Amino acid sequence: MRRTNILFATAGTILLASCSGWQLAQGDKAYARMAYARASAHYGKALSENVDDRAVLLRAADTERRLRHHAEAADLYGKALKSGPLGAEDAIRYGEVLMALGKRNEASERFMDALALNPERSEVRDLILSCEQDALFLQDSARYVVSALPIDGFTNAFSPIPYADGLVFTGERADATSRSNPWNGNGYLDLFYARKRSFAIWEAAVPLPGDVNGAYHEGPACFSADGRTMFFSRSNYYRSKLLKNEIDESNIKLFRATLDSSGHWGDMHEFAYNSDDYSVGQPAISGDGRVLYFVSDMPGTLGGKDIFRCVNNGTGWGPPENLGPTVNTAGDEMFPTICGDVLYFASTAHMNMGGLDIFSTHAEGAGWSRPENMGYPINSAFDDLGMTLSEDGKHGYFSSDRSGRDRLYQFFVKDPVLFVDGSVFDDTTGTYLPQVEMHLTALDGDTEMTVLTAMDGSFRFPMKAGKRYRLEARMEGRLTESREISTEGSVNGTSFRENIHLITVQLDKPFLVENIYYDYDKWDIRPDAAPELDKLAKLFTDNPRLTFELSAHTDCRGSDLYNLVLSDARANSAVDYLIRMGVDPDRITSKGYGESRPVNGCIDGRPCTEEDYQMNRRTEFKIVKVNELASGR
Repeated sequence: MRRTNILFATAGTILLASCSGWQLAQGDKAYARMAYARASAHYGKALSENVDDRAVLLRAADTERRLRHHAEAADLYGKALKSGPLGAEDAIRYGEVLMALGKRNEASERFMDALALNPERSEVRDLILSCEQDALFLQDSARYVVSALPIDGFTNAFSPIPYADGLVFTGERADATSRSNPWNGNGYLDLFYARKRSFAIWEAAVPLPGDVNGAYHEGPACFSADGRTMFFSRSNYYRSKLLKNEIDESNIKLFRATLDSSGHWGDMHEFAYNSDDYSVGQPAISGDGRVLYFVSDMPGTLGGKDIFRCVNNGTGWGPPENLGPTVNTAGDEMFPTICGDVLYFASTAHMNMGGLDIFSTHAEGAGWSRPENMGYPINSAFDDLGMTLSEDGKHGYFSSDRSGRDRLYQFFVKDPVLFVDGSVFDDTTGTYLPQVEMHLTALDGDTEMTVLTAMDGSFRFPMKAGKRYRLEARMEGRLTESREISTEGSVNGTSFRENIHLITVQLDKPFLVENIYYDYDKWDIRPDAAPELDKLAKLFTDNPRLTFELSAHTDCRGSDLYNLVLSDARANSAVDYLIRMGVDPDRITSKGYGESRPVNGCIDGRPCTEEDYQMNRRTEFKIVKVNELASGR
């Protein structure tokens, strides 16, 4: 009896091993073909039969990650981690899954594991910083109002592009008509058009007419300014046969189509830089049609997928140019769109909330400005991509899988609430100054406001975005002081802090001009002195009733006569600069005092440090006259 039980147990174990082995084999085959929906089913059955092989756990985890089953993927990665440290790539993937689940502290630990294995991975450092400073993404969250578009009938829909009276987007339906996408078991991607009747009402989406949509993937797309030329991504296939290269890969290619007189898309042509060995797709075209942006993993990338561009030289597209390390990283940069002179794109790197985040940049000289994360609620811990913005900057569209599948969203931009505030102090005592006249003027003449400072010297003005202002503090018996403030590029909730120290008008009292120093034996204005002289020029022009003397002083090295001549040259040099900056030459004089007025004990016959000498090589100004007859405020 005992032997019979053993035989049954042994037979059962052999049968179980055989069953789980078959499931694993089928799962691995599906995984290799990127048929992740099928791989998930096989791995699930194998793991339910107590298979705890580490390699299987990691393949199963990656399968669930690619299917965006974040909780399942995290569970599998966690089980693999219990049996030993993860490799760098698996640690990064685990961290990204944890970010999607909102577990940023745990995600940071996994990224730290990956960075310890590969210290040169800059994108991992960015992800760690993102986990630690996630509050930065929320600081402008009140600026946007986001809502899902009421376009139904799709398992996934993304990359919305304004076209005609609505949107063209890339869509996937659940009911595949002839064959299903092995990645997730749904239909292949096609290009659809939905007409907008209002922001809340959209007509049912229909496939683009013509020859664009075929047997496999199409999309995303972009359009020329006249709407008659379309560039779009497409699987590499001929009729119903998917074409593959020597290593059994089928890559994405870029095509151009033209709208005919009947409203159908046809006359399709391949992009000159397509290849069977790498993908080229996700196009964006500049408004003038001269620059075509696209995504590729071609040789020359800085990471996985990079954004490239080609410039039309009049006879065709020039060679692909990588946008460079300011935009592209060791991560993935994808889904570019062009709105005016702004390039929007999605990235898994930079300062990131998780998954793909949307960033903005613009051309700056020969390169690009530092990409700015669009923040919450445009971005989330999930994949956010394909942002477009209206010409007036008031509304736009993007896509996100934050609901568990890719959906189209619209957003509205609220006018930023901006303020400038601060306090006014006495320059000598540091005490608050009440009853100071504060004036705020928009340089375009749109706004002019005046308030008096409170008992604690405080003031506050509202401002509008996209403007330049002049803030001015005036008080009888004190030097008027002004500041320029720009709200161009400012976002919701920005507060500008301007504390002002007013100088009492006292005749013949010298005031040190900070950071105006001269090299030994020279009178040239050093580059580091220019910003301080610019401030001084503004102070002099703000006070047109006053006449000033600007003086220069030397150290004690050299003869008295030589130092007198040198200081006079220095004072003249500074005054010439101020006059070039707009100061009235009738209200400013120069004077060189040589070494006759040291501010320390560094005089002839005494040892001095270079710092002592430098302190005496200084510039001062003083008020020498109050002209009551001069025109002024």
